[in-house]
Amino acid sequence: MLTINIHEAKTQLSRYVDQAAAGEEIVIARAGKPVARLVALAPKAIKPRPLGLGAGRFTMPENFDTFGREEIADMFYSAQAED
Repeated sequence: MLTINIHEAKTQLSRYVDQAAAGEEIVIARAGKPVARLVALAPKAIKPRPLGLGAGRFTMPENFDTFGREEIADMFYSAQAED
């Protein structure tokens, strides 16, 4: 645990914040008496999203994998024919 005075904390704040984020505990003192503690925040727990939230909200066309096949092929092959 590192103890620093307020003036040093103000002038080197970024450095001490980085140290605290890395897991070090820093005590800030005024006139040699501890007044504050700088520590890293606990990471926020991320809840997994439940599956199936979109069930029943939309339908997939039966021809989804072949939809627009001819138009897409025309776009590719007509561009080659123009060259």
